[in-house]
Amino acid sequence: MDLLYHAKQMRAEQTPAEKILWEYLRAHRFHGLKFKRQKPMGGYIVDFVCMEKYLIVELDGAHHLHQQEYDAERSNWFQAQGFRVLRFWNQEVSSDIDSVLAKIADLALSPQPLSRKAGEG
Repeated sequence: MDLLYHAKQMRAEQTPAEKILWEYLRAHRFHGLKFKRQKPMGGYIVDFVCMEKYLIVELDGAHHLHQQEYDAERSNWFQAQGFRVLRFWNQEVSSDIDSVLAKIADLALSPQPLSRKAGEG
């Protein structure tokens, strides 16, 4: 399946946790930062990304319990590209959005790492 088509389909069929978090991250509402959702990157689709801060936010449901190795591989690939990756369980977003947003803010507003992928400024 085409990655762009699949990303568009995923944006149209958000999970309840994605809907909750997107209401806070969309339209520069979160500390003036621009986040994109269901963004194709490499051979993957990330849940949320702030390109300016090299920050990826992933939300995990129960099925992720059975794909931890794959999730680690994804995170390692993104980190090799210079991104920082935060992962939250859907339940965390639903039950304690304030804590989730605080953790995102801590990382998004902290100084960015000096190292980036070669050729990027």
